[in-house]
Amino acid sequence: MSSTQDIIARLKQRALKDKESTETKDEVKVSAKDLPKSKDGLTIYPSFNKMNLNKDLLRGIYSIGYEKPSLVQSKAIVPIISGKDIIIQQQSGTGKTATFTIAMLQVLYGLKNKNKNGLQALVVSPTRELAIQINGVIENLGNYLKVKNFCLTGLTNNVNGDKVSIEKKIKLDLKKLADADIVSGTPGKIVDCLKRSQIDFENLKMIILDEADELLDENLGFKKQIYEIFNKINSKTQVVILSATMSSNILEISKKIMNWDNHIKILTKKKEISLDVIKQYKIDLKESWKVNTLQDILNTVSYQQVVIFVNNVKKCTSLYAFLNKQKFSVVSIHSKLSQLERLEQMNKFRNGTYKILVTTDIWARGIDVQQINLVINYDLPINIENYIHRIGRSGRFGRLGKAINFVTDEDQKQLAKIEKYYKIDIPDMPSDL
Repeated sequence: MSSTQDIIARLKQRALKDKESTETKDEVKVSAKDLPKSKDGLTIYPSFNKMNLNKDLLRGIYSIGYEKPSLVQSKAIVPIISGKDIIIQQQSGTGKTATFTIAMLQVLYGLKNKNKNGLQALVVSPTRELAIQINGVIENLGNYLKVKNFCLTGLTNNVNGDKVSIEKKIKLDLKKLADADIVSGTPGKIVDCLKRSQIDFENLKMIILDEADELLDENLGFKKQIYEIFNKINSKTQVVILSATMSSNILEISKKIMNWDNHIKILTKKKEISLDVIKQYKIDLKESWKVNTLQDILNTVSYQQVVIFVNNVKKCTSLYAFLNKQKFSVVSIHSKLSQLERLEQMNKFRNGTYKILVTTDIWARGIDVQQINLVINYDLPINIENYIHRIGRSGRFGRLGKAINFVTDEDQKQLAKIEKYYKIDIPDMPSDL
């Protein structure tokens, strides 16, 4: 067993012991009246036990190393379980995925007891990588509930071999899809399966839109597909919307797909979005100096794993080639790679085989690798709101992280916009970082 596996095994054993030692005294149902309230009037649950969750769900929570809920989890899990439509806007790294997954699994456990059949919950996200990651979280947290889940990102994308093996894989996937209680997928694939009558929303209890600002953005291609999905959903289906940013335009669109008269909002003010646990710095330089500066940083700054963001595929491939030639432990992910290639690269980075990832904004949202403690904006993001998504790859779930921004003369205006938008002042990088 590797050292990483040893650590995970010890975490599981410790968490299970902690859970067993506290389970008896926490078995008595807790009244919400006895718990503290947040400024927005929501009850704060200081532990998972006090949420009156199913024992097998608690086993899943503790077995993956969770000891107590994050702030958003302490405020949002129980309201989601209550069945109300809800909007959650919180910064990256606060545990949004586990929030809706725990609530969803608690709801589905009750439904399974009532012998409900068919698809019960649908999670929609903008990228294949995020859909795959969410499916993994569902699988881990729901391990003891025996919930059937399926990741819908394409029925043949992960198939190698001849036509016969592909046909067998499609048949197997269609059977898994038909049997699934929960589906995590991308809008295009979900709509395609709807048109082919391969997915049924008749018994759908809950739909979750993750990274909703992308899914509902007027300028991106998902909005029409989201409307197609909602046209097939009955009015009783609970709607949960999550994102790290939420514009007034998105809130307006949400009114069309939610029960606006009976919903809950958990929003973070824009000035509060910047992550306190991430130290942010800048380096003023010329474009031609970037490569050598990056090399110096990677050779001198301490990091566990690092993500380097660029603004286009061409620069991503060239920077990867340079770092690989310099013998750095590096992989790259961008939109021109196939799903299988992207998945392979991600797995190499996620399991720690490679320490450096060069990528475009395809990897800016939602993806969680907890060993990342350094993000480098080789290029400042074109979309200001992507800044928080990018640097949020470090400092996951309250851990300390660093973000370094390369700033050319041409970038000064964009940097000023970022600082004004988030109400921050990004200092120069110190020499002793």
